Order: sequence, then structure tokens, then C-alpha cells
Amino acid sequence: MAGRGRAIGMRLAQTVPVLVGVVVISFVLTRALPGDPAAYFAGAMADAASIEQVRETLGLDKPLTTQFFLYVGDLLQGDLGRSLSTGQPVLTDLAMRLPASLELTLSALVLSCLIAIPLGVLAAVRQGSWVDHLCRVLVTAGVSLPTFFTGILLVYVFYYLLGWAPSPLGRLDFIYLEPPRVTGFYLVDSLLAGDLETFAATLRQLALPAITLALFTLAPIARMTRAAMLQALSSDYIRTARAAGLSRNKVVFGYGLRNALLPVVTTLGMVFSFVLGANVLVEKVFAWPGIGSYAVEALVASDYAAVQGFVLAMALLFVTLNLLIDLSYALIDPRIGFGSK
Repeated sequence: MAGRGRAIGMRLAQTVPVLVGVVVISFVLTRALPGDPAAYFAGAMADAASIEQVRETLGLDKPLTTQFFLYVGDLLQGDLGRSLSTGQPVLTDLAMRLPASLELTLSALVLSCLIAIPLGVLAAVRQGSWVDHLCRVLVTAGVSLPTFFTGILLVYVFYYLLGWAPSPLGRLDFIYLEPPRVTGFYLVDSLLAGDLETFAATLRQLALPAITLALFTLAPIARMTRAAMLQALSSDYIRTARAAGLSRNKVVFGYGLRNALLPVVTTLGMVFSFVLGANVLVEKVFAWPGIGSYAVEALVASDYAAVQGFVLAMALLFVTLNLLIDLSYALIDPRIGFGSK
């Protein structure tokens, strides 16, 4: 336990230069964005004097080095700045919007894993069968169909034509009150409050956007599961296990799937990282108040503090995710230990 704790501490220490680089790069790139935030917030009818006054108020008249050190000083105190678009502290905006994106992304990943991993395993075990062909069709469709098209199609069919789904306007229908905020996840908070009606309403509202993202994330997970299982099933230890008379389920799931899970977990981490930052199209289609749409709105308005806060939050999430993936490696295969890395 002590060795593992030291190893985790070393991993966390190695992320410090990465986070410093993210802070520097995000600061420089936001200043390189086209447009003048002072002119944007002064209004289209503002004259040069008014724009200059707004620039001084925002502190944009100072040299870039001065602005950077002021930003770092605030950052060390836990202050990410104030968003010019919303007028609220960036930390408050992120705390409100990040759980919405995480709830949507995690729900989509759980749904896609429940479909993709068994489908990939069956496609590998029954190579060339109709299950294998179905897996290839789903993978091709998932990669080919844009998420915004899939989302609009699902809204048209299940909301407009059939009337089965609620209106695609946010995380909860207007007739329901938000559950008392504990985690920011409506599904969890409604259960903690014992409000099953709100839980069911949240689940209905989450269904279409989660299915839209799940169809997109299903493709790489199913493809990697199939490829990893095919490689595992052709290994010498699998042939030895079969020759020893072990049952089919023991060979496929006890040996094959367990060894195939390592690349699948890596793919899951990559998919999660990509989808969390790139699900803005789904958020726009379903009016989902997530962090992706928040970042896009901040980019359009050249809202420096909001963009920098978004990038820093994504960097911290990815660092945490990589650490969790490393921990999962050690759990899946005990031969992989922290001390050997």
C-alpha cells in the first residue's frame, strides 16, 4: 500500500508540468483569438473612447506578461476569474455546467458499453456469422452518421411523430423542479431526495441525448473489443486452456475477455476524453446546459476567463482519468503494478 501510494504521488507530481503548460498555452491562445472582447461588450454603437474605457476596466490595456502573472496569482488562490458573458465567477459556471456534461457523457458510455462489449465479444467468438456482420454494420453507421443528424432524427421520430419522448429542452421538463443539489447529477440527487417522479422525468429527458452519444461511442468500443478478443482467442494460452478441457465460458470470459479488457479500457478513456469536450453538437440539439456549449459561447464572445477555465477543467479531468485508467490496469491484470512503471 505504501509503495502504491508513493507511485500515485509520483504520477500526480508528473502532471504538474503538464498543467503549467496548459495554463501558459491556454493564456497565449486565447489572446490570439480574433476579435476584441472590449469592442464586443461595449456594443456595436460604442465609440473608440468607450471601447478603451471597457478595455481598461477589463484589464486588457496592461502588457501580456502583467496580465499573465495577475491571472496566475488569482489561479493560485482558486479564482478562475469572472465570465464576461454570464457575469458570474467562472468556477461557479463550471460547477453548474460540468455535472450536466458528465451525467450525459457517463450515461452514454454506460449504455454503449452494455451493447458494444457483448457485441464485440460475440462477433469475435462467432467470426463470420450474422452477429459479426451486424457488429460491422453498427460500427460503420456509428462512425458515418454525424451526432447532430442522429439527434435531430431521434427527436423527429420519438418526439414529433410518436410523442414518446419529452420536449428536447434541457435536463428536466419545466413542470418539474430541480432536485436539491448535492452532486449536480439529477439522477443521483433525485434518488438521494427520494423523489422517484423526478428521477423518472430526468431519465426520460436524458434518454434521447444519451442514445445519440451512445451510437457514436459504440463504434470504437465495439471495434476494439472485437479486435482485442480475436487476438486473445488466437493466443497460445487460450489453445492450452481449451486443450486442458476448460469450459467454453471459462475460456472466453475467464481468460480471453480479461486479457482483452486492457486495450478496451484504454479506448474507453480516449472516447470519454473526446466525447466530453466534443459533445457540443448534442448539447445544442437538445438544449443541454453543458460545458461544451458554454465553451463555444465563450469563444464567440472572446471571453478569456471562461475559455481558460474550460481548458483547465478539461486538463484536470484528463489527468484524473489517466490515473484511474492506470489503477484499473492493475486491477484487471495483477501483473501490471505501479512499481514496474
